[in-house]
Amino acid sequence: MAFRFNQLLKFPVKYLPAITALITIFSLPVQAATFLVTDRNTFGGNDEIDWLSLGKVFNPVNPDFSTFLPNSFSATSKGGLGLDVNIAPTNNPLITQPFVFQTLPPPGIRTNFANGDYILFGGIDVRGFGPNPSFPTDGNGGPFTITFDQPVFGAGTQIAVDDRFTFDAFVSAYDNANNLLGTFSAQGTSSLLLDNSALFLGVRSDEANISRLVYSSSFPQQGLAINQVSIIGVPEPTYTLAILVFGVSGGVLKLRQRT
Repeated sequence: MAFRFNQLLKFPVKYLPAITALITIFSLPVQAATFLVTDRNTFGGNDEIDWLSLGKVFNPVNPDFSTFLPNSFSATSKGGLGLDVNIAPTNNPLITQPFVFQTLPPPGIRTNFANGDYILFGGIDVRGFGPNPSFPTDGNGGPFTITFDQPVFGAGTQIAVDDRFTFDAFVSAYDNANNLLGTFSAQGTSSLLLDNSALFLGVRSDEANISRLVYSSSFPQQGLAINQVSIIGVPEPTYTLAILVFGVSGGVLKLRQRT
């Protein structure tokens, strides 16, 4: 019994250099990595804000302008996360306020989001509702700013621009001290195919430090549109934790075998 007790005392001493090295490594400050994701499935969100939750949906068949939104409003995700949305106002008095619509086949409004998606739209020149609208029709291209009540690990949405077949989309991420974490861009397309081909533009970080996202396009004079926003609001399991757990359990198992 005394021999076994001495072995237990020697175990920490024997592995002290390795333990010290691990503590040193994990104590070093690491700068968070922020990166762009252009596929919603790869993004892996665990929360979402669907614009239907705002309770106001514009119907182009029976227009009701009371369903229009203010340029700034608040919303709540399905998981209970609060967020504020600001759509920069336009100087053109003919452009409507922002509104939400459901993209559908005619007589609905067609887009290249998925059929049935609820779309947050910046606004459009009222003459665009007439029988002979101009092409491209003027609209409000934002920017769209989404600010989260609590910092998140990531957020992203699909994006399109009215009456522009191709465009460059931009997203910038900021922390809660208004420090720029990164600005990213990708080329998107718009069409009337209802085929879910609208560009997904998401930003992820390995820390919960994303407090604000700003979306815009290379055509600010045309209406900007986004669908539901995917959010990563809680930590995900990491390989580091798995390795540490495996290592500790392995060490305990060896001690048990020796005793």
